[in-house]
Amino acid sequence: MAVIIGNLHLGGLNTLFRFFISSFTPSLNSQVLQSAWNGLQVTFGFAILAWSLSLFLGVLLGLLGSYNLCSFFNISPVIATVIRRTLTVPRAIHEVLWGLLILQICGLSPWIALVAMTIPYTAHMARVFSEQIDNISLKELIAIKLTGSRNLESLITAITPKIIPIIATFGFYRLECAVRGATLLGIFGLGGIGTELQLSLMSLQFNQMWTSLWMLFISLFLLEKAIEWIQQPKFYINNTGVYTITFISSLIFSILISLLLLNYLGINFFEGLHFTPIHPPNFYRFIEAFKSLNWVQLILDTLILTFVASCIAIGLPPLIFMNVHSNIGQGIVSIILILLRLMPAPLVIILLLLSTTPSTSVVALALGLQNLGVLGRILRDNINKQGDQLFNSVLSTGATNSNAWLYGRFIQESISYLSYSIYRTDIILRETIVVGAVGGVGLGWQLQESLSSFAWEEVILISIVFVCITLIGESINEQMQKALLGIKRTNQFSMLKI
Repeated sequence: MAVIIGNLHLGGLNTLFRFFISSFTPSLNSQVLQSAWNGLQVTFGFAILAWSLSLFLGVLLGLLGSYNLCSFFNISPVIATVIRRTLTVPRAIHEVLWGLLILQICGLSPWIALVAMTIPYTAHMARVFSEQIDNISLKELIAIKLTGSRNLESLITAITPKIIPIIATFGFYRLECAVRGATLLGIFGLGGIGTELQLSLMSLQFNQMWTSLWMLFISLFLLEKAIEWIQQPKFYINNTGVYTITFISSLIFSILISLLLLNYLGINFFEGLHFTPIHPPNFYRFIEAFKSLNWVQLILDTLILTFVASCIAIGLPPLIFMNVHSNIGQGIVSIILILLRLMPAPLVIILLLLSTTPSTSVVALALGLQNLGVLGRILRDNINKQGDQLFNSVLSTGATNSNAWLYGRFIQESISYLSYSIYRTDIILRETIVVGAVGGVGLGWQLQESLSSFAWEEVILISIVFVCITLIGESINEQMQKALLGIKRTNQFSMLKI
């Protein structure tokens, strides 16, 4: 932060002031409104299609990658292991990177945005679903099978009540992620409201930009409330069959509506689709590329960027909620969190660069603020589900509101919050490839440069190195999560003994 403040200049501050003031006077020009509305429909159309495909494929691959099901059907666990290990690579690569790579091969086509989101989202969902299925006791499956049911019937009876709540929580959460992902892909020229935001910002038409931002804000707010309503346990507890049929029917209906909407808006999935063969570089070019790049600096910048952004995203939410207690203040914080989530980090970087010089601090701040919006929402929702008994008890001892919040509310969610925060650092590491390309930092910047010059040997090497870093970080984070969950179980066991 000190670096950013030290590099600020007056002209840039005036531009930032104009940007924030423009939020109160968005453009109401009919052409601007129509363009923003069309862009929003394209973004949601692509997001729903990619989310639906990834949800279906994620559940299917999650079943195939489950050790429990392999054991139940007497299938070699090697198959589950191969599926899980294979999915680590697409999961480690950000959707924007997939989009940029496919763009070089297939040209500019609507298929790019759809495929670029579907690949990593499918891998994410498959991982979550397979882990949740493996948490199911095989005793239930065996007991149902002993009643005379067939294997498939036993599987559906035992798995469905367990998997539906997971879909209701993680699955619908990924829908909001898909909308943000589609917006981000638009910034890189793949259409939708992201393209509208980028064009408005590059021309400094802040009033037009806020027209798109407010539309996106209202849409995400309504989507968030709809997801909260759908996720209520009363809908699927004791009504699993009806909930499942309704969910599948709604999913199919949403896909059909999205396809019709995109077709109405003139989106032709096969338009501009052509394949440009890439001739693989020879071994000597790989050696030359490896020697020419400053790997130590590139990797170090990426890791520093991840660390600083993670500190901002993880550390600030508890501090904010600990010091904001009034209903009005909490309402303002909730609005700010939504704004932080919907404002793509690359656009924040461009805004900051209007008033300061490029640096790792600028990129880390933009990335940290966006993930602050996500973690802040997670923490707020979990704390709002608590009762007030412990908080009031701490408050009655004479403690301040801040201390009562810390010991009476946050302490109950600290392990879960830290566990999810560790998972979030995996996502932050993946997103460095995107913000680095815009902010001129780390592996993301070098990848963008290599793509621009069609240096495929560098592109391949950078992708491999980034995937390796991501997988190593993911492995470390998994061990940390297991340790935290072990502490949580130990605490729960101690409370039971008491």
